[in-house]
Amino acid sequence: MLKSLCFALALAGASAAAMAAEAPKGSLVIIGGGLRAENAAVWDKIVALAGGKGARIAVFPTAAQNPAFEGSKAAENLNRHGAQAFVVPLAPKLAGSDARKAAEDPAIADAVRGAGGAFFTGGDQARITGSLRRPDGGNSAVLDALWSMYRRGGVIAGTSAGAAIMSSTMFHDPPLDVIPVLKHGVVDGKDIAPGLGFIGDEVFVDQHLLVRGRFARMLPVMLAKGYKLGLGIDENTAAVVGPNREVTVVGYTGALVLDLTEAGTDKAKPLFNLSNARVSYLDNGDRFNLASRSYTPGPGKEAVDKSLREHREALFYTDILGNTSIVNLLEKLVDSNLERATGLAFEGPASRAPERGFEFTFTRVPDSQEYVTNREDAWSIYRIRMDVRPVRMQQPLYTVE
Repeated sequence: MLKSLCFALALAGASAAAMAAEAPKGSLVIIGGGLRAENAAVWDKIVALAGGKGARIAVFPTAAQNPAFEGSKAAENLNRHGAQAFVVPLAPKLAGSDARKAAEDPAIADAVRGAGGAFFTGGDQARITGSLRRPDGGNSAVLDALWSMYRRGGVIAGTSAGAAIMSSTMFHDPPLDVIPVLKHGVVDGKDIAPGLGFIGDEVFVDQHLLVRGRFARMLPVMLAKGYKLGLGIDENTAAVVGPNREVTVVGYTGALVLDLTEAGTDKAKPLFNLSNARVSYLDNGDRFNLASRSYTPGPGKEAVDKSLREHREALFYTDILGNTSIVNLLEKLVDSNLERATGLAFEGPASRAPERGFEFTFTRVPDSQEYVTNREDAWSIYRIRMDVRPVRMQQPLYTVE
């Protein structure tokens, strides 16, 4: 009898381990924040991946400051596109509720497990991980249900904070600006913390990317935690990750892929530096395979006609972290006769260590590829070399005449 019990327990353990190791059959829709109600392409994609018209989608307003409002708004948008969404009452800021208790509620877990998808609203991502993970770091019943639904073939979508949780490491409570992260690095448990890891352990995810110049803050985290791939998604835009590890960009602008596979850093230097990284811009409709590292331009894209490139004397941006600055610079670079472009990142005189800045150099190399539709309308730019080195800014930077 004892032998039979031990055998049964061993089988159960093996089954649980196999399930944990099983590659998910579902998809992710990772939205860079600012998802508008009228962005039908993204809302329709979520509903379609959840099972189509009538699909049950669990809405998690867990990160929100006003979860009742954010939850109902997200459910309304999903329902407008054919879903049967329901709001999960699991949020630290939800009046009269206990988020940790709700995360262990069997009825809530069953509803989530049986749904076709889940949608996480924006807010503070620490509220999501703090609610769905137990104090010892283990999964709550609802988090296990989410994984079960995802492994079975459901979709997990999230915007802003709901995007941050997708990787195994997420920004937790970093500085509001990007440059302090470059200057001073990141601290585990404060600036960064464990995410929920739906996308796997090999890809780091960040959001609000182009609008806020956040590609630069991804780099210190990727080096510190050993990530070779970074996926940064802009606002009102989604990166759809399929079970075949194919990423498709859907939405208003695009996403950046940061590849540090061949990159290096001089650890003898105390300041942040990086050499031989690759940066790629994926436009709406473009695809990137996380496994093969291959890029496929979207419909209607053709290779850039080199004979039509414009002549430029130089390309130099004084604020590479400005709104969409990096994409604007890359577009001008690949549409020019130049091989290299440069951008600076620095803070004002009242900042901590104002003399410290960074130079970003972007270089076309043999494996770079550029595609465009209808001559300058929409660009796809793959594998541009990126180097970052610290520079000393003059103080004062300028004088009034």
